[in-house]
Amino acid sequence: MAIVFRQQNKEEDSGNIFWVTMADLLLGLAVIFITLFVLAMTGFSQQTVQQQQVQMSVSEKISEGMKKSDIDADVDKMTGDLKISDGELFALNSSELTPDGKKLLDRLAPIYINTIFADKELAEQIDNIVIQGHTDSQTFAGVRSKDEQFMRNMDLSLRRANAVAEYIFRTKYDRKYADEFRKKLVVEGKSFNEPVLVNGKEDFAKSRRVELKIKVKSWDVSKALGLRK
Repeated sequence: MAIVFRQQNKEEDSGNIFWVTMADLLLGLAVIFITLFVLAMTGFSQQTVQQQQVQMSVSEKISEGMKKSDIDADVDKMTGDLKISDGELFALNSSELTPDGKKLLDRLAPIYINTIFADKELAEQIDNIVIQGHTDSQTFAGVRSKDEQFMRNMDLSLRRANAVAEYIFRTKYDRKYADEFRKKLVVEGKSFNEPVLVNGKEDFAKSRRVELKIKVKSWDVSKALGLRK
C-alpha cells in the first residue's frame, strides 16, 4: 500500500508540474500580448500627434506663403487642406479652366508645391498630395435616377480635378521638385459625397470646389516594435 501511495504522488506531482508549466506559459503569453497592445496603442497615439504636427506645419507654411503673395486662400489650419471654389476655376457644368482660373493657379500652385518640397524633412513625411474634385447634389437636366446623377457628378468632379492637376504642371513651380510631385500626386473625383453643410443644409456654392490635400505617411507598428525590418 505504501508503494502505491508513493506512485500516486508521483503521478499527481507530474500532473501538477504540467499544469503549472501551462499556467506559466499562458501567463507569459498574456504579458507579451498586453505589452504589445500597450506599445501599439502608444504608437498609434504618437502617430496621430505626428500626423497632426506635419499637417499643421504644412498649413502654417502655405498660409504664410499665400499671405506674402496677397492670395486669399481657404487653408484649413489643422489639416493644411486648400479649398478653391469651382466658381474661381470653371464655368457652370464645365471642366475647362477659365482665364481667371488659370491666373489663380499660376500664382497659387508654385507657392503650394515649393512650400511643401523645400522642407525635405517635411516632404519625406508626406505620402500623397491629393487633388479632389467635388460637386453639389443638384440634379442635371434629363437625369432619370439617383445613380445616373451620382455618376454624372463623379465624371464632372474627376474631370475638374484632372484639369487642375494638368494645369499645375504648366505653372512656374520649381522644376527640381517635379519628380517628387509626380510620385506623390493622386487625382480623385468625389461627386457629391462630401457636401459642405451650413446650418444643417447643403451650401451648393461651397460644395462645388477643388481641394488640394496632403496625406501623411502611416506609422508602421510592426516595424517600430522590431517585428520586421
